[in-house]
Amino acid sequence: MVDVFGISNCDTVKKARVWLDGQGIAYAFHDYKKEGADPERLAAWVEQAGWEKLLNRAGTTFRKLPDADKADVDATKAIAVMVANPSAIKRPVVEHPGGLLVGFNVAEWQAALG
Repeated sequence: MVDVFGISNCDTVKKARVWLDGQGIAYAFHDYKKEGADPERLAAWVEQAGWEKLLNRAGTTFRKLPDADKADVDATKAIAVMVANPSAIKRPVVEHPGGLLVGFNVAEWQAALG
């Protein structure tokens, strides 16, 4: 069983869930829009993967933030931005027994979960 974190209407999350279903991999889905983003969990993810990988700086949500929020980003500031704006978290994030996957890459997922 793996835990998948994302937003249910995100196209990438939809593709990832279809892939998991196709592989017969059981998962629990956690929707940021409904459940929010847990600061402690985000801190653990940043520790594992780095804030640079988790914070989706190319997305609309981040680009629409005030310049002050986008300047001088470090791990602490990135976590605060992601807690306040869960749509700024790269999607999906998967917690699995072997670690953490950020984003949907079939080859990476196959290697980690296959």
